[in-house]
Amino acid sequence: MGWISGFRLRLAANALRNGRIVAYPTEAVYGLGCDPFNEDAVRKLLALKRRSQIKGLILIAADVEAVESLVDLARVPLGAEVRAGWPGPTTWLIPPRPGIPDWLRGAHDSLAVRVTAHPVAAALCRVFGGAIVSTSANLSGHRPARTPVRLWRQFPRRAIHFLPGRLGGAVRPTAIFDAMSGRRIR
Repeated sequence: MGWISGFRLRLAANALRNGRIVAYPTEAVYGLGCDPFNEDAVRKLLALKRRSQIKGLILIAADVEAVESLVDLARVPLGAEVRAGWPGPTTWLIPPRPGIPDWLRGAHDSLAVRVTAHPVAAALCRVFGGAIVSTSANLSGHRPARTPVRLWRQFPRRAIHFLPGRLGGAVRPTAIFDAMSGRRIR
């Protein structure tokens, strides 16, 4: 986790709990996150990015147990492959458990989930107490922010709580696979 203090993590987790949007480092770019079960926060995030709800959102977690509260890996044909690749830079589309809000899936039947290997993102999930929304920090159609300067060029500071940290070594956003078919989506 490096130099990120527990105090900064607690502030960011409290911001999430209070319906705020948090910018944080991920494997390749800065991410924007919020509490996935706070519909107002999710709608605020989508509006800030100018992103359509029908696209759906990715949720990241610190461990497989947090993901299993959202999806049933036992019913997925590629469940062993999914588990073997986590934590890591692969997002999987998996049918959600009953009760998972539609606003997370968009127009899809599956939920996009990943157990992140990024130390700051994982620590944020742990301190928050579960999975968080993770979408790239950019206006829809623009390049994702890879520096704080680019983040602030796209978004007003008052709209986002910023958790500093270094990006991971990935050059591209994480790969996305369908866990039922194995088909690569991105």
